[in-house]
Amino acid sequence: MNRVAVQPELVRWALERSGRSVEGLTAKFPRLAAWERGEAQPTLKQLEQLARATHTSVGFFFLREPPVEGVPIPDFRTVGGARRERPSADLLDTIYLCQQRQDWYRDFARTMGEPELPFVGSARLEDDVVATAASIRRALRFDPAERAGMPTWTEALSRFIEQADDLGVLVMVNGVVGSNNRRKLNPEEFRGFTLADPLAPLVFINGADTKAAQMFTLAHELAHVWLGQTALSDVSPASVPAQRVESWCNRVAAELLVPLAELREVLPQGDALAGVPDLARRFKVSTLVILRRLVDAQRLSWQAFEEAYEAELERLRAQPRTSGGNFYLTQAARLSRRFARALIMSTLEGQTLYRDAFRMLGIAREATFRELGHQLGVGY
Repeated sequence: MNRVAVQPELVRWALERSGRSVEGLTAKFPRLAAWERGEAQPTLKQLEQLARATHTSVGFFFLREPPVEGVPIPDFRTVGGARRERPSADLLDTIYLCQQRQDWYRDFARTMGEPELPFVGSARLEDDVVATAASIRRALRFDPAERAGMPTWTEALSRFIEQADDLGVLVMVNGVVGSNNRRKLNPEEFRGFTLADPLAPLVFINGADTKAAQMFTLAHELAHVWLGQTALSDVSPASVPAQRVESWCNRVAAELLVPLAELREVLPQGDALAGVPDLARRFKVSTLVILRRLVDAQRLSWQAFEEAYEAELERLRAQPRTSGGNFYLTQAARLSRRFARALIMSTLEGQTLYRDAFRMLGIAREATFRELGHQLGVGY
C-alpha cells in the first residue's frame, strides 16, 4: 500500500489550526500520534480524510514546512496588548466565505445600477464622537424612544440589525462556520469584523457570543463602516484598545447605544449601580454597556466598574442559552436578508447558477432554497 511522506510538523500544524487534538481524532485515525512523531506515514486516502477532519487543503500536506497563514484583513485583536498570532481555520474560512458573498453582492449591485452608499467612509478619526454617533443614529433611524417601547433588548437587537440591513449594510450573524453546526466559532478569538465597501459593506457578528455582546459589536463594526475601514475586532464595552481606530470606534459605539446626555438626564440619585437594570431596560442595551457608560458619566470609578463588570459578566454567562428555532429565520440572520433576497432573486431569474447559490447560502436542496425564498418574500 502506497504511503505519503508527510512532514510531522505539517500534521501538528493542521491539528493546531483546526483546534483538534490527537486524542480527539484517535478513534478515526488510530495511527495519528505516530504520524505526528514521524514514525509512520498515512495513505493518500487517510491524508485526504485528515485534511477534511482538520479543515485543511490536502495540498498543504505536500509542503516541506508549515505555511505562515495570516488574517487576510487588518487585524486589531490583541491579547495582553500583543497581536494574536495564529488564526484558526474556523476564523479564516468565515472571512473567506464572507468575502465571496460580498464579491457576489458587489457585482449584483453594479448590475442593478445601485449607487454607492454615501455613509461608507464619511467619517474620520478626527471627527467628534458625539456628532458621529448622531450621524449614524439618523441614518439608521435609530430612535431611542422606539427602543424604549420594545419589550426586550433582544428584540431591540433584531431591530438594530434590520435597520442596518435596510440602510444597505449586509449584516451576518452566525455562531458556526457557514451552516456547519459542528464548527462552532469561538468568541474569545474574535467578536466580529467589517469588510468595508462603498457598494456592499458587510458586518459579521459572532453569534456564539452573548446577545449582550452582539449589540455592542454591531455598533462598533458600524463605526468601522462609517470610517470605511475593513477590520477584525474582539472589543467589548470593558476594553480599552491601544489602537486609535479601535478606541474611537468603541467610543462611538457606546455613544450610539446610550447617548451620554440622555443618560445623565435619567440617572437616579444615590447608588449608581442600583439603577443599572432599569437603565438597561430603558435603553434596550445590556447591563454591561450601562456599566461602561456610568464610568463615562463619572458616576462610577474604574475600579468599581471592573468589579461590577466581572460579576455581571459571570451572571450573564450562567444564564441558559436558547437554541433551535425556525430554520429559515436562523438562515436569514446568518446570511443577511438583503444578501439572501438578492441571491435568490438572481438565481430564479437565471443570472446565477443554482450550484453557486446553494454554496453561498449553505443549503443543499432546491426545496429548501424555494422555501427560504418564500420566507423572505422572493419566489413564485
